[in-house]
Amino acid sequence: MKLQAEALTLVNGNRILLSDFSATFQAGKVYGILGPNGCGKTTLLHTLAGLRKPKQGNVLIEKQSIHFLKPKDRAKKIGLLPQDTVFSFPGTVLETVLLGRHPHQEHWFYDGATDIERATQALSQVNLDAIAHRSIHQLSGGEKRRVAIAAILAQDPAVYLLDEPSSHLDIIQQFEALSLLVNQVKQRQKILVMALHDLTLLQHFCDEILVMGFFDQPLMGAYSEIYKALKTMPFFAQMG
Repeated sequence: MKLQAEALTLVNGNRILLSDFSATFQAGKVYGILGPNGCGKTTLLHTLAGLRKPKQGNVLIEKQSIHFLKPKDRAKKIGLLPQDTVFSFPGTVLETVLLGRHPHQEHWFYDGATDIERATQALSQVNLDAIAHRSIHQLSGGEKRRVAIAAILAQDPAVYLLDEPSSHLDIIQQFEALSLLVNQVKQRQKILVMALHDLTLLQHFCDEILVMGFFDQPLMGAYSEIYKALKTMPFFAQMG
């Protein structure tokens, strides 16, 4: 399993975010994206998910362009956790997690026994099974974030694209949630690409890190390589 970015050029208005960027994301590996606000991390994730077309270039999964896949088929292969956790659907916690199962259902909005089992298991994995029947709108920000993580676990895609997955979580929950996701990826040979601001989390969980916005060109490599490059910048050099 491979997810490939081929010669991507991404723009926002008249500003070029990435130019002629290529990378291959391999199964069983975890990739981090680091960069200042507005550098294009979310745009890149949305492009990899097929929600946004690049100005130039292509995204391939198993050597097939994601733009040629039907939305339902694409959702079986690629899951996106957005930066903001917003639930407009007025359902219970369990019903919200079951939304992640829709790509696998023959008929939309028909939850079979397997769907309910997968959703219940995902809630248990994020320690929210005790509130499965509570209204989603009664939850705290951190609880909603864990519900969103449960939904993408229930979706069970080949590729996890996570935009600031640790937001709204306390430090213990951050490590628990990321450990859960990383273990899924490692054990089941999936792909995980996530945008994070925390260098400690990047170092602990990521095999490779893509740095955007700090240098003239994006930089991708192991944490030791990335940290060495960041230390050449005045701000990071002052951190010791």
